[in-house]
Amino acid sequence: MNTTRRQFLTAGAAGTAAALLPVPARAAFNVGYDRLFEIAEAEIQRNSSRIALTDRVGIADFSPYSSSPRFYLLDRESGGVEEFLVTHGRGSDPYHLGWLQSFSNEPGSNATSRGAYVTQEQYDGNYGRAMRLNGLDMDNYMARLRYIVVHTAWYAEPDMIAKYGKLGRSEGCFAFPSHTIGHILDRLGPGRLLFADKIADYQPNGALDGHDAGAESIWPAATFGEPG
Repeated sequence: MNTTRRQFLTAGAAGTAAALLPVPARAAFNVGYDRLFEIAEAEIQRNSSRIALTDRVGIADFSPYSSSPRFYLLDRESGGVEEFLVTHGRGSDPYHLGWLQSFSNEPGSNATSRGAYVTQEQYDGNYGRAMRLNGLDMDNYMARLRYIVVHTAWYAEPDMIAKYGKLGRSEGCFAFPSHTIGHILDRLGPGRLLFADKIADYQPNGALDGHDAGAESIWPAATFGEPG
């Protein structure tokens, strides 16, 4: 279901918001749609020279439990918002508790990295159709070297929640269920912003603003492995 910010706010005022929500229940950690659009605008402005297409933005809020839809696809032209399940990295949740506990940019960490990414070329890999990412911040500039990409995976399927109460973990990639990956790749194709953080902790113009320190200079030119 695609819900606009105006519909969401109107429903809340009328006391019928629950009927319009695109998921059965929203986790207590989830932020409002207006806040997501504010962050999208701030990050587009901060990375304006590197984001070619600004019509749609993907935001991963890793505050909620992994059984909650916590990837938001924002349409900045219509005001629409779609929500999806997404995994975090095993290095960010070493005991598989279902919560992202930390971020890392270190190779071999198998962790999720926070910060702004620009979506890049799509390709067919071990998981089928997938999309590469370039990290734009000091907290994620190793993304290309770490093969952090967008892909589908069996451990991101909803039946993992039915069996275990949570999703499985990636090796740092943004892994989505098979029935949503095509739509996400179509809508968030190359040249757009993908931003990841614990949104409750987001601080504009804060620690993430190190992306001018030469991140592009260490992106590998043409060598890629397979993501996890």
